Amino acid sequence: MGRSTFFLYNELFIYNIEPAGLKCDIPNPASPAFAHQAVVVAQGGGQLWVFGGEFASPDGEQFYHYKDLWVLHLASKTWEQIKAPGGPSSRSGHRMVVCKRYLIVFGGFHESTRDYIYYNDTYSFNLDTFAWAKLTPSGLAPSPRSGCQLSTTPEGGILVYGGYSKQRVKKDVDKGSLHTDMFLLKAEGSDKWTWVRLNPSGVKPTSRSGFSVAICPNNQTLLFGGVHDEEEEESLEGDFFNDIYFYDLAKNRWFPGNLKGPKTEKKKRRRGQGVEPSASALPEGSGEIPPIPVEIVKEVVAEDGTVMTIKETISAPGMEQQSSESESEEDGTGDEASGQQVGPCPRSNAMLAVKHGVLYIYGGMFEVGDRQFTLNDLYSLDIHKMEEWKVLVEMDP
Repeated sequence: MGRSTFFLYNELFIYNIEPAGLKCDIPNPASPAFAHQAVVVAQGGGQLWVFGGEFASPDGEQFYHYKDLWVLHLASKTWEQIKAPGGPSSRSGHRMVVCKRYLIVFGGFHESTRDYIYYNDTYSFNLDTFAWAKLTPSGLAPSPRSGCQLSTTPEGGILVYGGYSKQRVKKDVDKGSLHTDMFLLKAEGSDKWTWVRLNPSGVKPTSRSGFSVAICPNNQTLLFGGVHDEEEEESLEGDFFNDIYFYDLAKNRWFPGNLKGPKTEKKKRRRGQGVEPSASALPEGSGEIPPIPVEIVKEVVAEDGTVMTIKETISAPGMEQQSSESESEEDGTGDEASGQQVGPCPRSNAMLAVKHGVLYIYGGMFEVGDRQFTLNDLYSLDIHKMEEWKVLVEMDP
């Protein structure tokens, strides 16, 4: 698939849970970048740290990677570039998390007109001394990759899951690989780290790249969306996802996060007072509920007249599923909402955040044929109740 025209931004928006988003025009910002990483820390009245990424000009003639480290001081709303030696090489697709008083950077890739390289190195940046250090953990490290999951544990360890890499199989022919393995980087002292491979149980996510993750209460990590690419020699077709999976660190177990629908509906069903399906919901000439799952097809017309067809598969009551164990044991429910649920369409590279037990999902991208679409919609979901999505900002084609 040929490179299409696209634009990079270095604008900053702040979303206040009440009532709306706010664009902040802050002078001398970090350079426009893509596939970088950003994390927030509480020190100094709140700081946003940004590392790496890549730049491409709209015509595709210029392309390069960054190794810049920037901090946005949220209290004073000022950008500052931190020039500390010994950090990671220029790259994008890496992952960065806050672990105690450190920023931890793992993996990523660097690509030039002649070659590319994927990384599995790990660096720490001390938030007190502003110094980089390359970690040299013992044990078998994950293979080089980009776009993996990186999340912290309460004990100060770091989880690595999944990712993507490619290798050259013959001249001008590359083969991409999706990784589904999981590792724990354990801290065993101030300067000693060890890699440990994990073998989780449960219902694991299907293989994909471009998924997004967020830390949840109760030692759980949430995974959303992504894309599974089918690579041909001259084309790239992708199946996009909008499903949710939870990883329970204490139990080393994956389980799907299926929606259960409004609680009042479930109580009626448990008492045998389920709402009768309307005539319009039944197939003509039958008295049975339509077969499951139900596929919803939406068509959105973009400004240039392009028609985007978005397909979503919605499960209905009776489908086998596993919800959060604590919730299932408390109320004995495992039902999923009947009818069509409103929610984010399938996508990759969405932005996630969890605040007060509520998941927020913003934007992302998906493809229709050789067209790539960037989304700007915003949804929220109470992950304790797992009942229904709320639309905060609708999709703008």
